[in-house]
Amino acid sequence: MDLARTVGSNVHRLRNTAGMSLADLATAGHISKTTLHGIEQGHGNPTLSTLWALATALRVPLGELLETPTPRTDVVRADDQRPRISGDAVSARLLHRIRLHGTVEVYDIDVAQTTQHSTAHLPGVQECLILTHGSITTGPTDAAVTLTAHDSIRFDANHRHQYQGHGQHNRAVLIMLHPDT
Repeated sequence: MDLARTVGSNVHRLRNTAGMSLADLATAGHISKTTLHGIEQGHGNPTLSTLWALATALRVPLGELLETPTPRTDVVRADDQRPRISGDAVSARLLHRIRLHGTVEVYDIDVAQTTQHSTAHLPGVQECLILTHGSITTGPTDAAVTLTAHDSIRFDANHRHQYQGHGQHNRAVLIMLHPDT
């Protein structure tokens, strides 16, 4: 995605999340509705001052307008090449980066050989699961994936999602991320 379309998509998404109309954001950002509409459509090349004005009006860092949003679901397989660092005693592989201001809950879970459907959690809640043993199918119900030991997944939990074990012993670390409200 090119920068103009990324910015346009982000401005539109953030405006809707903030509950602002096109006119409200145009007024708050001191730009015309026509200019704002063009930006949201991915047209034009907004100046840095325009982007700063929009970021300020939306109450987000400038980077929120420039960065490609993370996908709704991010799966990392055990053998995927990911950034790795090593020290004298510890070797670490980056699985996921999650931005959050809120509360983090960490669970040690067992997943049985049955399917559990979870209703959508509050907006902004994310789940990050690292499978330590066995095989499970998890994620948003319409896009669930099967994981094996040492695979991981991160997904927006504000959609219906599921857990299903395959085999007798399925264990994972579940990290639930709750934003400040």
